[in-house]
Amino acid sequence: MINPLEILKKFNPNQKINYDYVLQKMVITWQQALVRPKILLHSCCAPCSTYTLEYLTQFADVTIYFANSNIHPQSEYIRRETVQKQFIIDFNQQTGQNVKFIAAPYEPQKFVKMVKEKGLESAPEGGERCQTCFQMRLDLVAEKAQALEFDYFGSALTISPHKNSKVINEVGIEIQEFYDVSYLPSDFKKNNGYRRSIEMCEAYQIYRQCYCGCLFAAKQMDIDLKQIAKEASDFNRQQLRTNVETK
Repeated sequence: MINPLEILKKFNPNQKINYDYVLQKMVITWQQALVRPKILLHSCCAPCSTYTLEYLTQFADVTIYFANSNIHPQSEYIRRETVQKQFIIDFNQQTGQNVKFIAAPYEPQKFVKMVKEKGLESAPEGGERCQTCFQMRLDLVAEKAQALEFDYFGSALTISPHKNSKVINEVGIEIQEFYDVSYLPSDFKKNNGYRRSIEMCEAYQIYRQCYCGCLFAAKQMDIDLKQIAKEASDFNRQQLRTNVETK
């Protein structure tokens, strides 16, 4: 399997890196070698995984890793996990793929403690708090990918125009140095990826949230978390009733 550093080292030190180009070059090497790598892909929600899975499953075997202790409140976390799992089921049925799903433990106190210890409660959205959050989640993915002997770990977060793909990729490449598994560079919003994700959300009737999930970002955005919690709880109860009725 090709290590992304083999491609990245060919860039001029002052050159802006096109991470979508790096991924495409990696795909070409897989195809030439007639291999389908195993990828553990972090996803924060079903919308981020839509086009990402549509693209990657052409060339690789993908497992979604739902590691998002930053999401608040818990009822919203449960809702997003449920929607993510349902999308994978529907996607597999529609495409004949065999995407798998793993969820990390939900430990929101660790995220809150980390933010407060670094004094990042009031940091602007897209700044150092987000970078710290990327590091926390990508580290979990790399650790799990190594333990389960995946070829690569990566994140679907780069499909979002609201997330800094450069920072996400730099964090992933840095984390790669501490594990025996390679990072998968990406910029999934390229090539109309974000637009395709919106189309797929409509086609699959996927819930699209109005905030990243972070308690601190939600407060900065004046998100009504009580209303979010109520809507999420109502959704979760309905899902529970539906599951009971179908058994």
